[in-house]
Amino acid sequence: MTEPNLTPSKRLYRTREGRVVAGVCAGLAAYFGVDPTLVRLAFAVLTIFGGAGVLLYLVAWIVIPDEGDGASIAETFASKRRS
Repeated sequence: MTEPNLTPSKRLYRTREGRVVAGVCAGLAAYFGVDPTLVRLAFAVLTIFGGAGVLLYLVAWIVIPDEGDGASIAETFASKRRS
């Protein structure tokens, strides 16, 4: 018989600590274990070279849940539409 894995699962969420706009970059940095400045720089570079950074940031803001919330903005909107 094997022991169940008791380590908490790693979750991606928008953090409240270190938040500049919506917490997307800080949340991604915490999840991947990198400095938030590097993630912000990556979004800035993607914005300057092609404009995809802004679009990716907005999608992440909608899809990634806020710290402490169980659902993202998209999940909340979808559940309200079903009711």
